[in-house]
Amino acid sequence: MAKSRVDYTKVDANYMSHRQLKRGAAGWILLAGLGVAYVISGDFSGWNLGLAQGGWGGLLIAFVLMGVMYTCMVFGLAELSSTLPTAGAGYGFARRALGPLGGFATGMAVLIEYAVAPAAIATFIGGYIEALGLFGLTNSWPVYLVTYALFIGIHLRGVGEALKLMFVITAVAVLALVATVVGLVPKFDAANLFDIVPSNAAGASSFLPMGIAGVLAALVYGIWFFLAIEGVPLAAEETADPKRDMPRGIIAAMALLLVFGALMLVLVPGAAGAEAMSTSDNPLPEALRIAYGGNTLLADFVNYAGLAGLVASFFSIVYAYSRQLFALSRAGYLPRWLSLTTKWRTPYMALIVPGTIGFLLAAFTRDGGLLINIAVFGATVSYVLLNLSHIVLRRREPDLPRGYRTPGGAFTTGVALFLAVVAVIATFVVDVLAASITAGIFVAALAYFWFYSRHHLVASAPEEEFAQIDQAESEIR
Repeated sequence: MAKSRVDYTKVDANYMSHRQLKRGAAGWILLAGLGVAYVISGDFSGWNLGLAQGGWGGLLIAFVLMGVMYTCMVFGLAELSSTLPTAGAGYGFARRALGPLGGFATGMAVLIEYAVAPAAIATFIGGYIEALGLFGLTNSWPVYLVTYALFIGIHLRGVGEALKLMFVITAVAVLALVATVVGLVPKFDAANLFDIVPSNAAGASSFLPMGIAGVLAALVYGIWFFLAIEGVPLAAEETADPKRDMPRGIIAAMALLLVFGALMLVLVPGAAGAEAMSTSDNPLPEALRIAYGGNTLLADFVNYAGLAGLVASFFSIVYAYSRQLFALSRAGYLPRWLSLTTKWRTPYMALIVPGTIGFLLAAFTRDGGLLINIAVFGATVSYVLLNLSHIVLRRREPDLPRGYRTPGGAFTTGVALFLAVVAVIATFVVDVLAASITAGIFVAALAYFWFYSRHHLVASAPEEEFAQIDQAESEIR
């Protein structure tokens, strides 16, 4: 991506003092917990909608392909986050490798993903609460409002407190997944995986009831098993030792997510049937109720604890969108007032503004599947740019000090890059209107950068300092 010329604007001497995050709040264990928390809601709801797109076989292939993509990308991110540890994360990596336009494009793609994903999760939280018959709700918008208000409020109080609470909530969610596995293993029947009637599509069979095209459509939901783990590096400026802790945390989280995702994919439809699970808003407790012929204490426990999984992801992705927006606005790519922080060193406007947008999206659409596709579009675009950034930096700056080196180097992230391009195409296959509208918003953001913000950047922002150092070193060479 071409390196566009930028201009820096003068800021007050106290500019950065009003835009500081709390240092040393997280070690590698909390980072691993953060990585699992980002994603764990994907095990409780959303992935199962892929059964309607590609059947169990199509979703299985999608899970394997996207598992490979994420694993390869995580190795690359482990290296990048140990090399350029800033709150900008993906934007900062791409800024160094691809220039300001590439950095902004990556940051905006990540921001679209993280602003919309909590809205999708909020709709699933509403579905789980309605399944329990709580509060007599027939419309879940009050649940969305309370969810946003409560957890944004906790984040405003401080990152250390927020991450520790998130870790506890995630532990409860993991316990619910373990309980689901224990409850469904005795009821597993492989025939249930293939109970969707094959269509007339090319290549259709009991294994691929929607044919070859169903595999491509299922990729979006294969991504939902892992979506947002790439947000771990956003905690770099609040980490005790990012060069050591970032690689440990993100790789450990990815390993756990692969195991849990595979177990849910096999056991939930294997016990309750792929057809029944393909439209469920609360697949884990519903699978237990179908498997045992009615309600049980275990199903109720998983239903309640499943809320913890959804809350954990909601809670942690709110953290992620605030840090990405904070970094972009601190550097002047977006309005600078969005990066102001409180006395607890939390970016309050970067928490509140996307939260308001997300609540409105959830309340007006009430369509988790639609919101998933929007979030995945942003994610896949960012994955293309993130993997490209790793490859470029490996080739252009081989001697850059790195706290961790990706096994396989550029070949590993090259595999992830190819699969990410395929995943971008898949978002248009599933919902061309949603993908097109999101692409339009993305292009509008790029126009804002090109005509305005690139002429008003802040030189003292860490990501810009990295880039200026790189430029100075290039001129010396």
